[in-house]
Amino acid sequence: MTAVLIVGIVFGSIIAVIVIIFGFVLAMAKIKRGGSFRHGEELQAEETRLIQELHRGLSRMEERVEALETILLDKDGKTDKRGDDT
Repeated sequence: MTAVLIVGIVFGSIIAVIVIIFGFVLAMAKIKRGGSFRHGEELQAEETRLIQELHRGLSRMEERVEALETILLDKDGKTDKRGDDT
């Protein structure tokens, strides 16, 4: 039973060391490629800001379209009434 425990500890330690080394290598590659981990956060903040601006612009456009629809419907209503009177 103790032999199984020792083998488990040895293999578990080896796997843990491999995972730590692999994580370190990935972190170094990301830092070298992207500059830092903060770069991703800055990129996400920029994307969020752009999406918010897009939403605001589309909301304003929706309001304008609704106003134009109201104007057109009012004109059509007046035209129909005039058409009925003549």
